[in-house]
Amino acid sequence: MAQRTMREMYLDMAKGIEPDFLLQYTYGGNPYSKRPEICTGCFPSLIMGNRGPGGDNKDIWGVTYVSNKEAGYAGLPEPGNYILDDITKWRDVIKAPDLSHVDWEQMAKKDLDAIRQRGCDPTQSAIAFGLHGGYFQTLMAFMGFVEGLCAIQEEPEEVYALFDYLCTFYNDIAEKCIDYYKPDLVHISDDVAAWGAPFVSPAQYRELIKPFQVRDAKCGNDRGLPIAMHCCGKCDMLVGDWIEFGVRYWDPPQTCNDLVGVQKKFGDQIILEGGFDAIGSLMSEDCTEQRFKDAVVEAIDTYTENGLYIFDHWLFGDPDNDMFNNRNRWMTEVVEDYGLTKYGNR
Repeated sequence: MAQRTMREMYLDMAKGIEPDFLLQYTYGGNPYSKRPEICTGCFPSLIMGNRGPGGDNKDIWGVTYVSNKEAGYAGLPEPGNYILDDITKWRDVIKAPDLSHVDWEQMAKKDLDAIRQRGCDPTQSAIAFGLHGGYFQTLMAFMGFVEGLCAIQEEPEEVYALFDYLCTFYNDIAEKCIDYYKPDLVHISDDVAAWGAPFVSPAQYRELIKPFQVRDAKCGNDRGLPIAMHCCGKCDMLVGDWIEFGVRYWDPPQTCNDLVGVQKKFGDQIILEGGFDAIGSLMSEDCTEQRFKDAVVEAIDTYTENGLYIFDHWLFGDPDNDMFNNRNRWMTEVVEDYGLTKYGNR
């Protein structure tokens, strides 16, 4: 029997089928691995606005993004340069662009070609269709955390109305182009939590954010596609809500959550893509390669024992800093060596 591709193993897990060996999710190509990515994201490129080389680094709403070497060139809204200071005035500021000129089929072809050009083969790696970085995160990008959190507390009806406007815009895009991308799953993203707790209460999440994630998931649900959720921080109390609207994968479930408890409660209804955090002594100069690798093995043993699991952790930082590079290499070596024994032989 021929060995399944990384894509096939990844998608089979959503059906409750174990992979042949432990998989690793890496948010892009892994320079320390000869394996194909298990999954790569594909956003309609027009959503990015003018972010990237040669542009003014503004997204389609006018938010300016900045990056630096020390953060691995990850883009963040420019501090102190927010476009909305009064949530009740959002209708005057937040204007969806005219998309009547867009050739959706041609855009999808261009975006898929870009994936192939960076070395990803859609026959080997699953394609995850995404729309945006999240409703909560978008509000924070518009207003900053202080004003954004105040808006949620003081004017929830206006926040809901803004999210409804954004959701309608994004879902109109999805329905126009998702079938041209032919994705394998739909990816939803929103970092609604910090390390210690969510930024909003579970009740506020269910009132203001969940209804629109349900609508985002519908374009996948209607096509029989599994849903993946990206949410950092302490958010394990929301997993049941996600499962309700079709979420099968969660990245990156951090160790501030009761992940064994999640696995025991929900079983293979949710696939954890995470379970390891290189923090504390693991990031000290005194941490040896063996100590670091032992910690990775411990995480793998813990979460493969209790449910379907994909290793997911990646250190983003200065690409010339060997502290980051060595640890990313060590993680990959453990997954691809020790991880061979964790599935397929049980």
